[in-house]
Amino acid sequence: MKRVFGVKKNKDPPPSIEDANERISKRGDSVDEKIKKLDAELSRYKEQIKKTRPGPAQEAVKARAMRVLKQKRMYEGQRDMLYNQTFNLDQVQFAAEGIKDAQQTMSALKSANKELKGMMKTVKIQDIDNLQDEMMDLMDVSNEIQETLGRSYNVPDDIDEEELMGELDALELDMGNETEADGVPSYLQPDKETDLDSELNLPPAPTGQTAVPAGRSNPQNEDELGLPAVPRASIRG
Repeated sequence: MKRVFGVKKNKDPPPSIEDANERISKRGDSVDEKIKKLDAELSRYKEQIKKTRPGPAQEAVKARAMRVLKQKRMYEGQRDMLYNQTFNLDQVQFAAEGIKDAQQTMSALKSANKELKGMMKTVKIQDIDNLQDEMMDLMDVSNEIQETLGRSYNVPDDIDEEELMGELDALELDMGNETEADGVPSYLQPDKETDLDSELNLPPAPTGQTAVPAGRSNPQNEDELGLPAVPRASIRG
């Protein structure tokens, strides 16, 4: 049967856009090389025409230059056609890549949507609200505990604030009176109390020499304190 009908050949896969674009680009490069050679040849003919006198020789050079110019125009047309094909392939390739990117984006979004739905099933708004309420209650209790622990035991709770303010004003007034006398506090100012001696009517202290008792001879001189004066040694000349 295989000899009669033959074996079905496997068809080659169609060329991709990248392959077609690469093949056309190579053809365009080949045409560009041909055009460059023709340009160089035309330059030589132009120089020959300038150096040749008008006549049959110059006409022959012009004919050759005309032939080269026609070939150049033909290759330029082919090059333009190849450039247009390359441009069209680039547009198609850009559109195909855009579609592939869109497909990948849609696939990623579907996967993320599915995963997000699964995660949302484990999270409930009511549970979050309850958790927030419990946290607020715990914070209030914590503040009350801190206030209770920070309470002072020496300060009574029934203190009148107006009474405290009155004591504070009196203290400030007392401090102002202390600094009135040349800025010297009262406890550093001289004592202004009355003389205790005059109040007790004590006799004045004795002055001068004391009386010598009767029957005592050779009285001694006394100093200003009423004590016997020390005799001074005579000075000999």
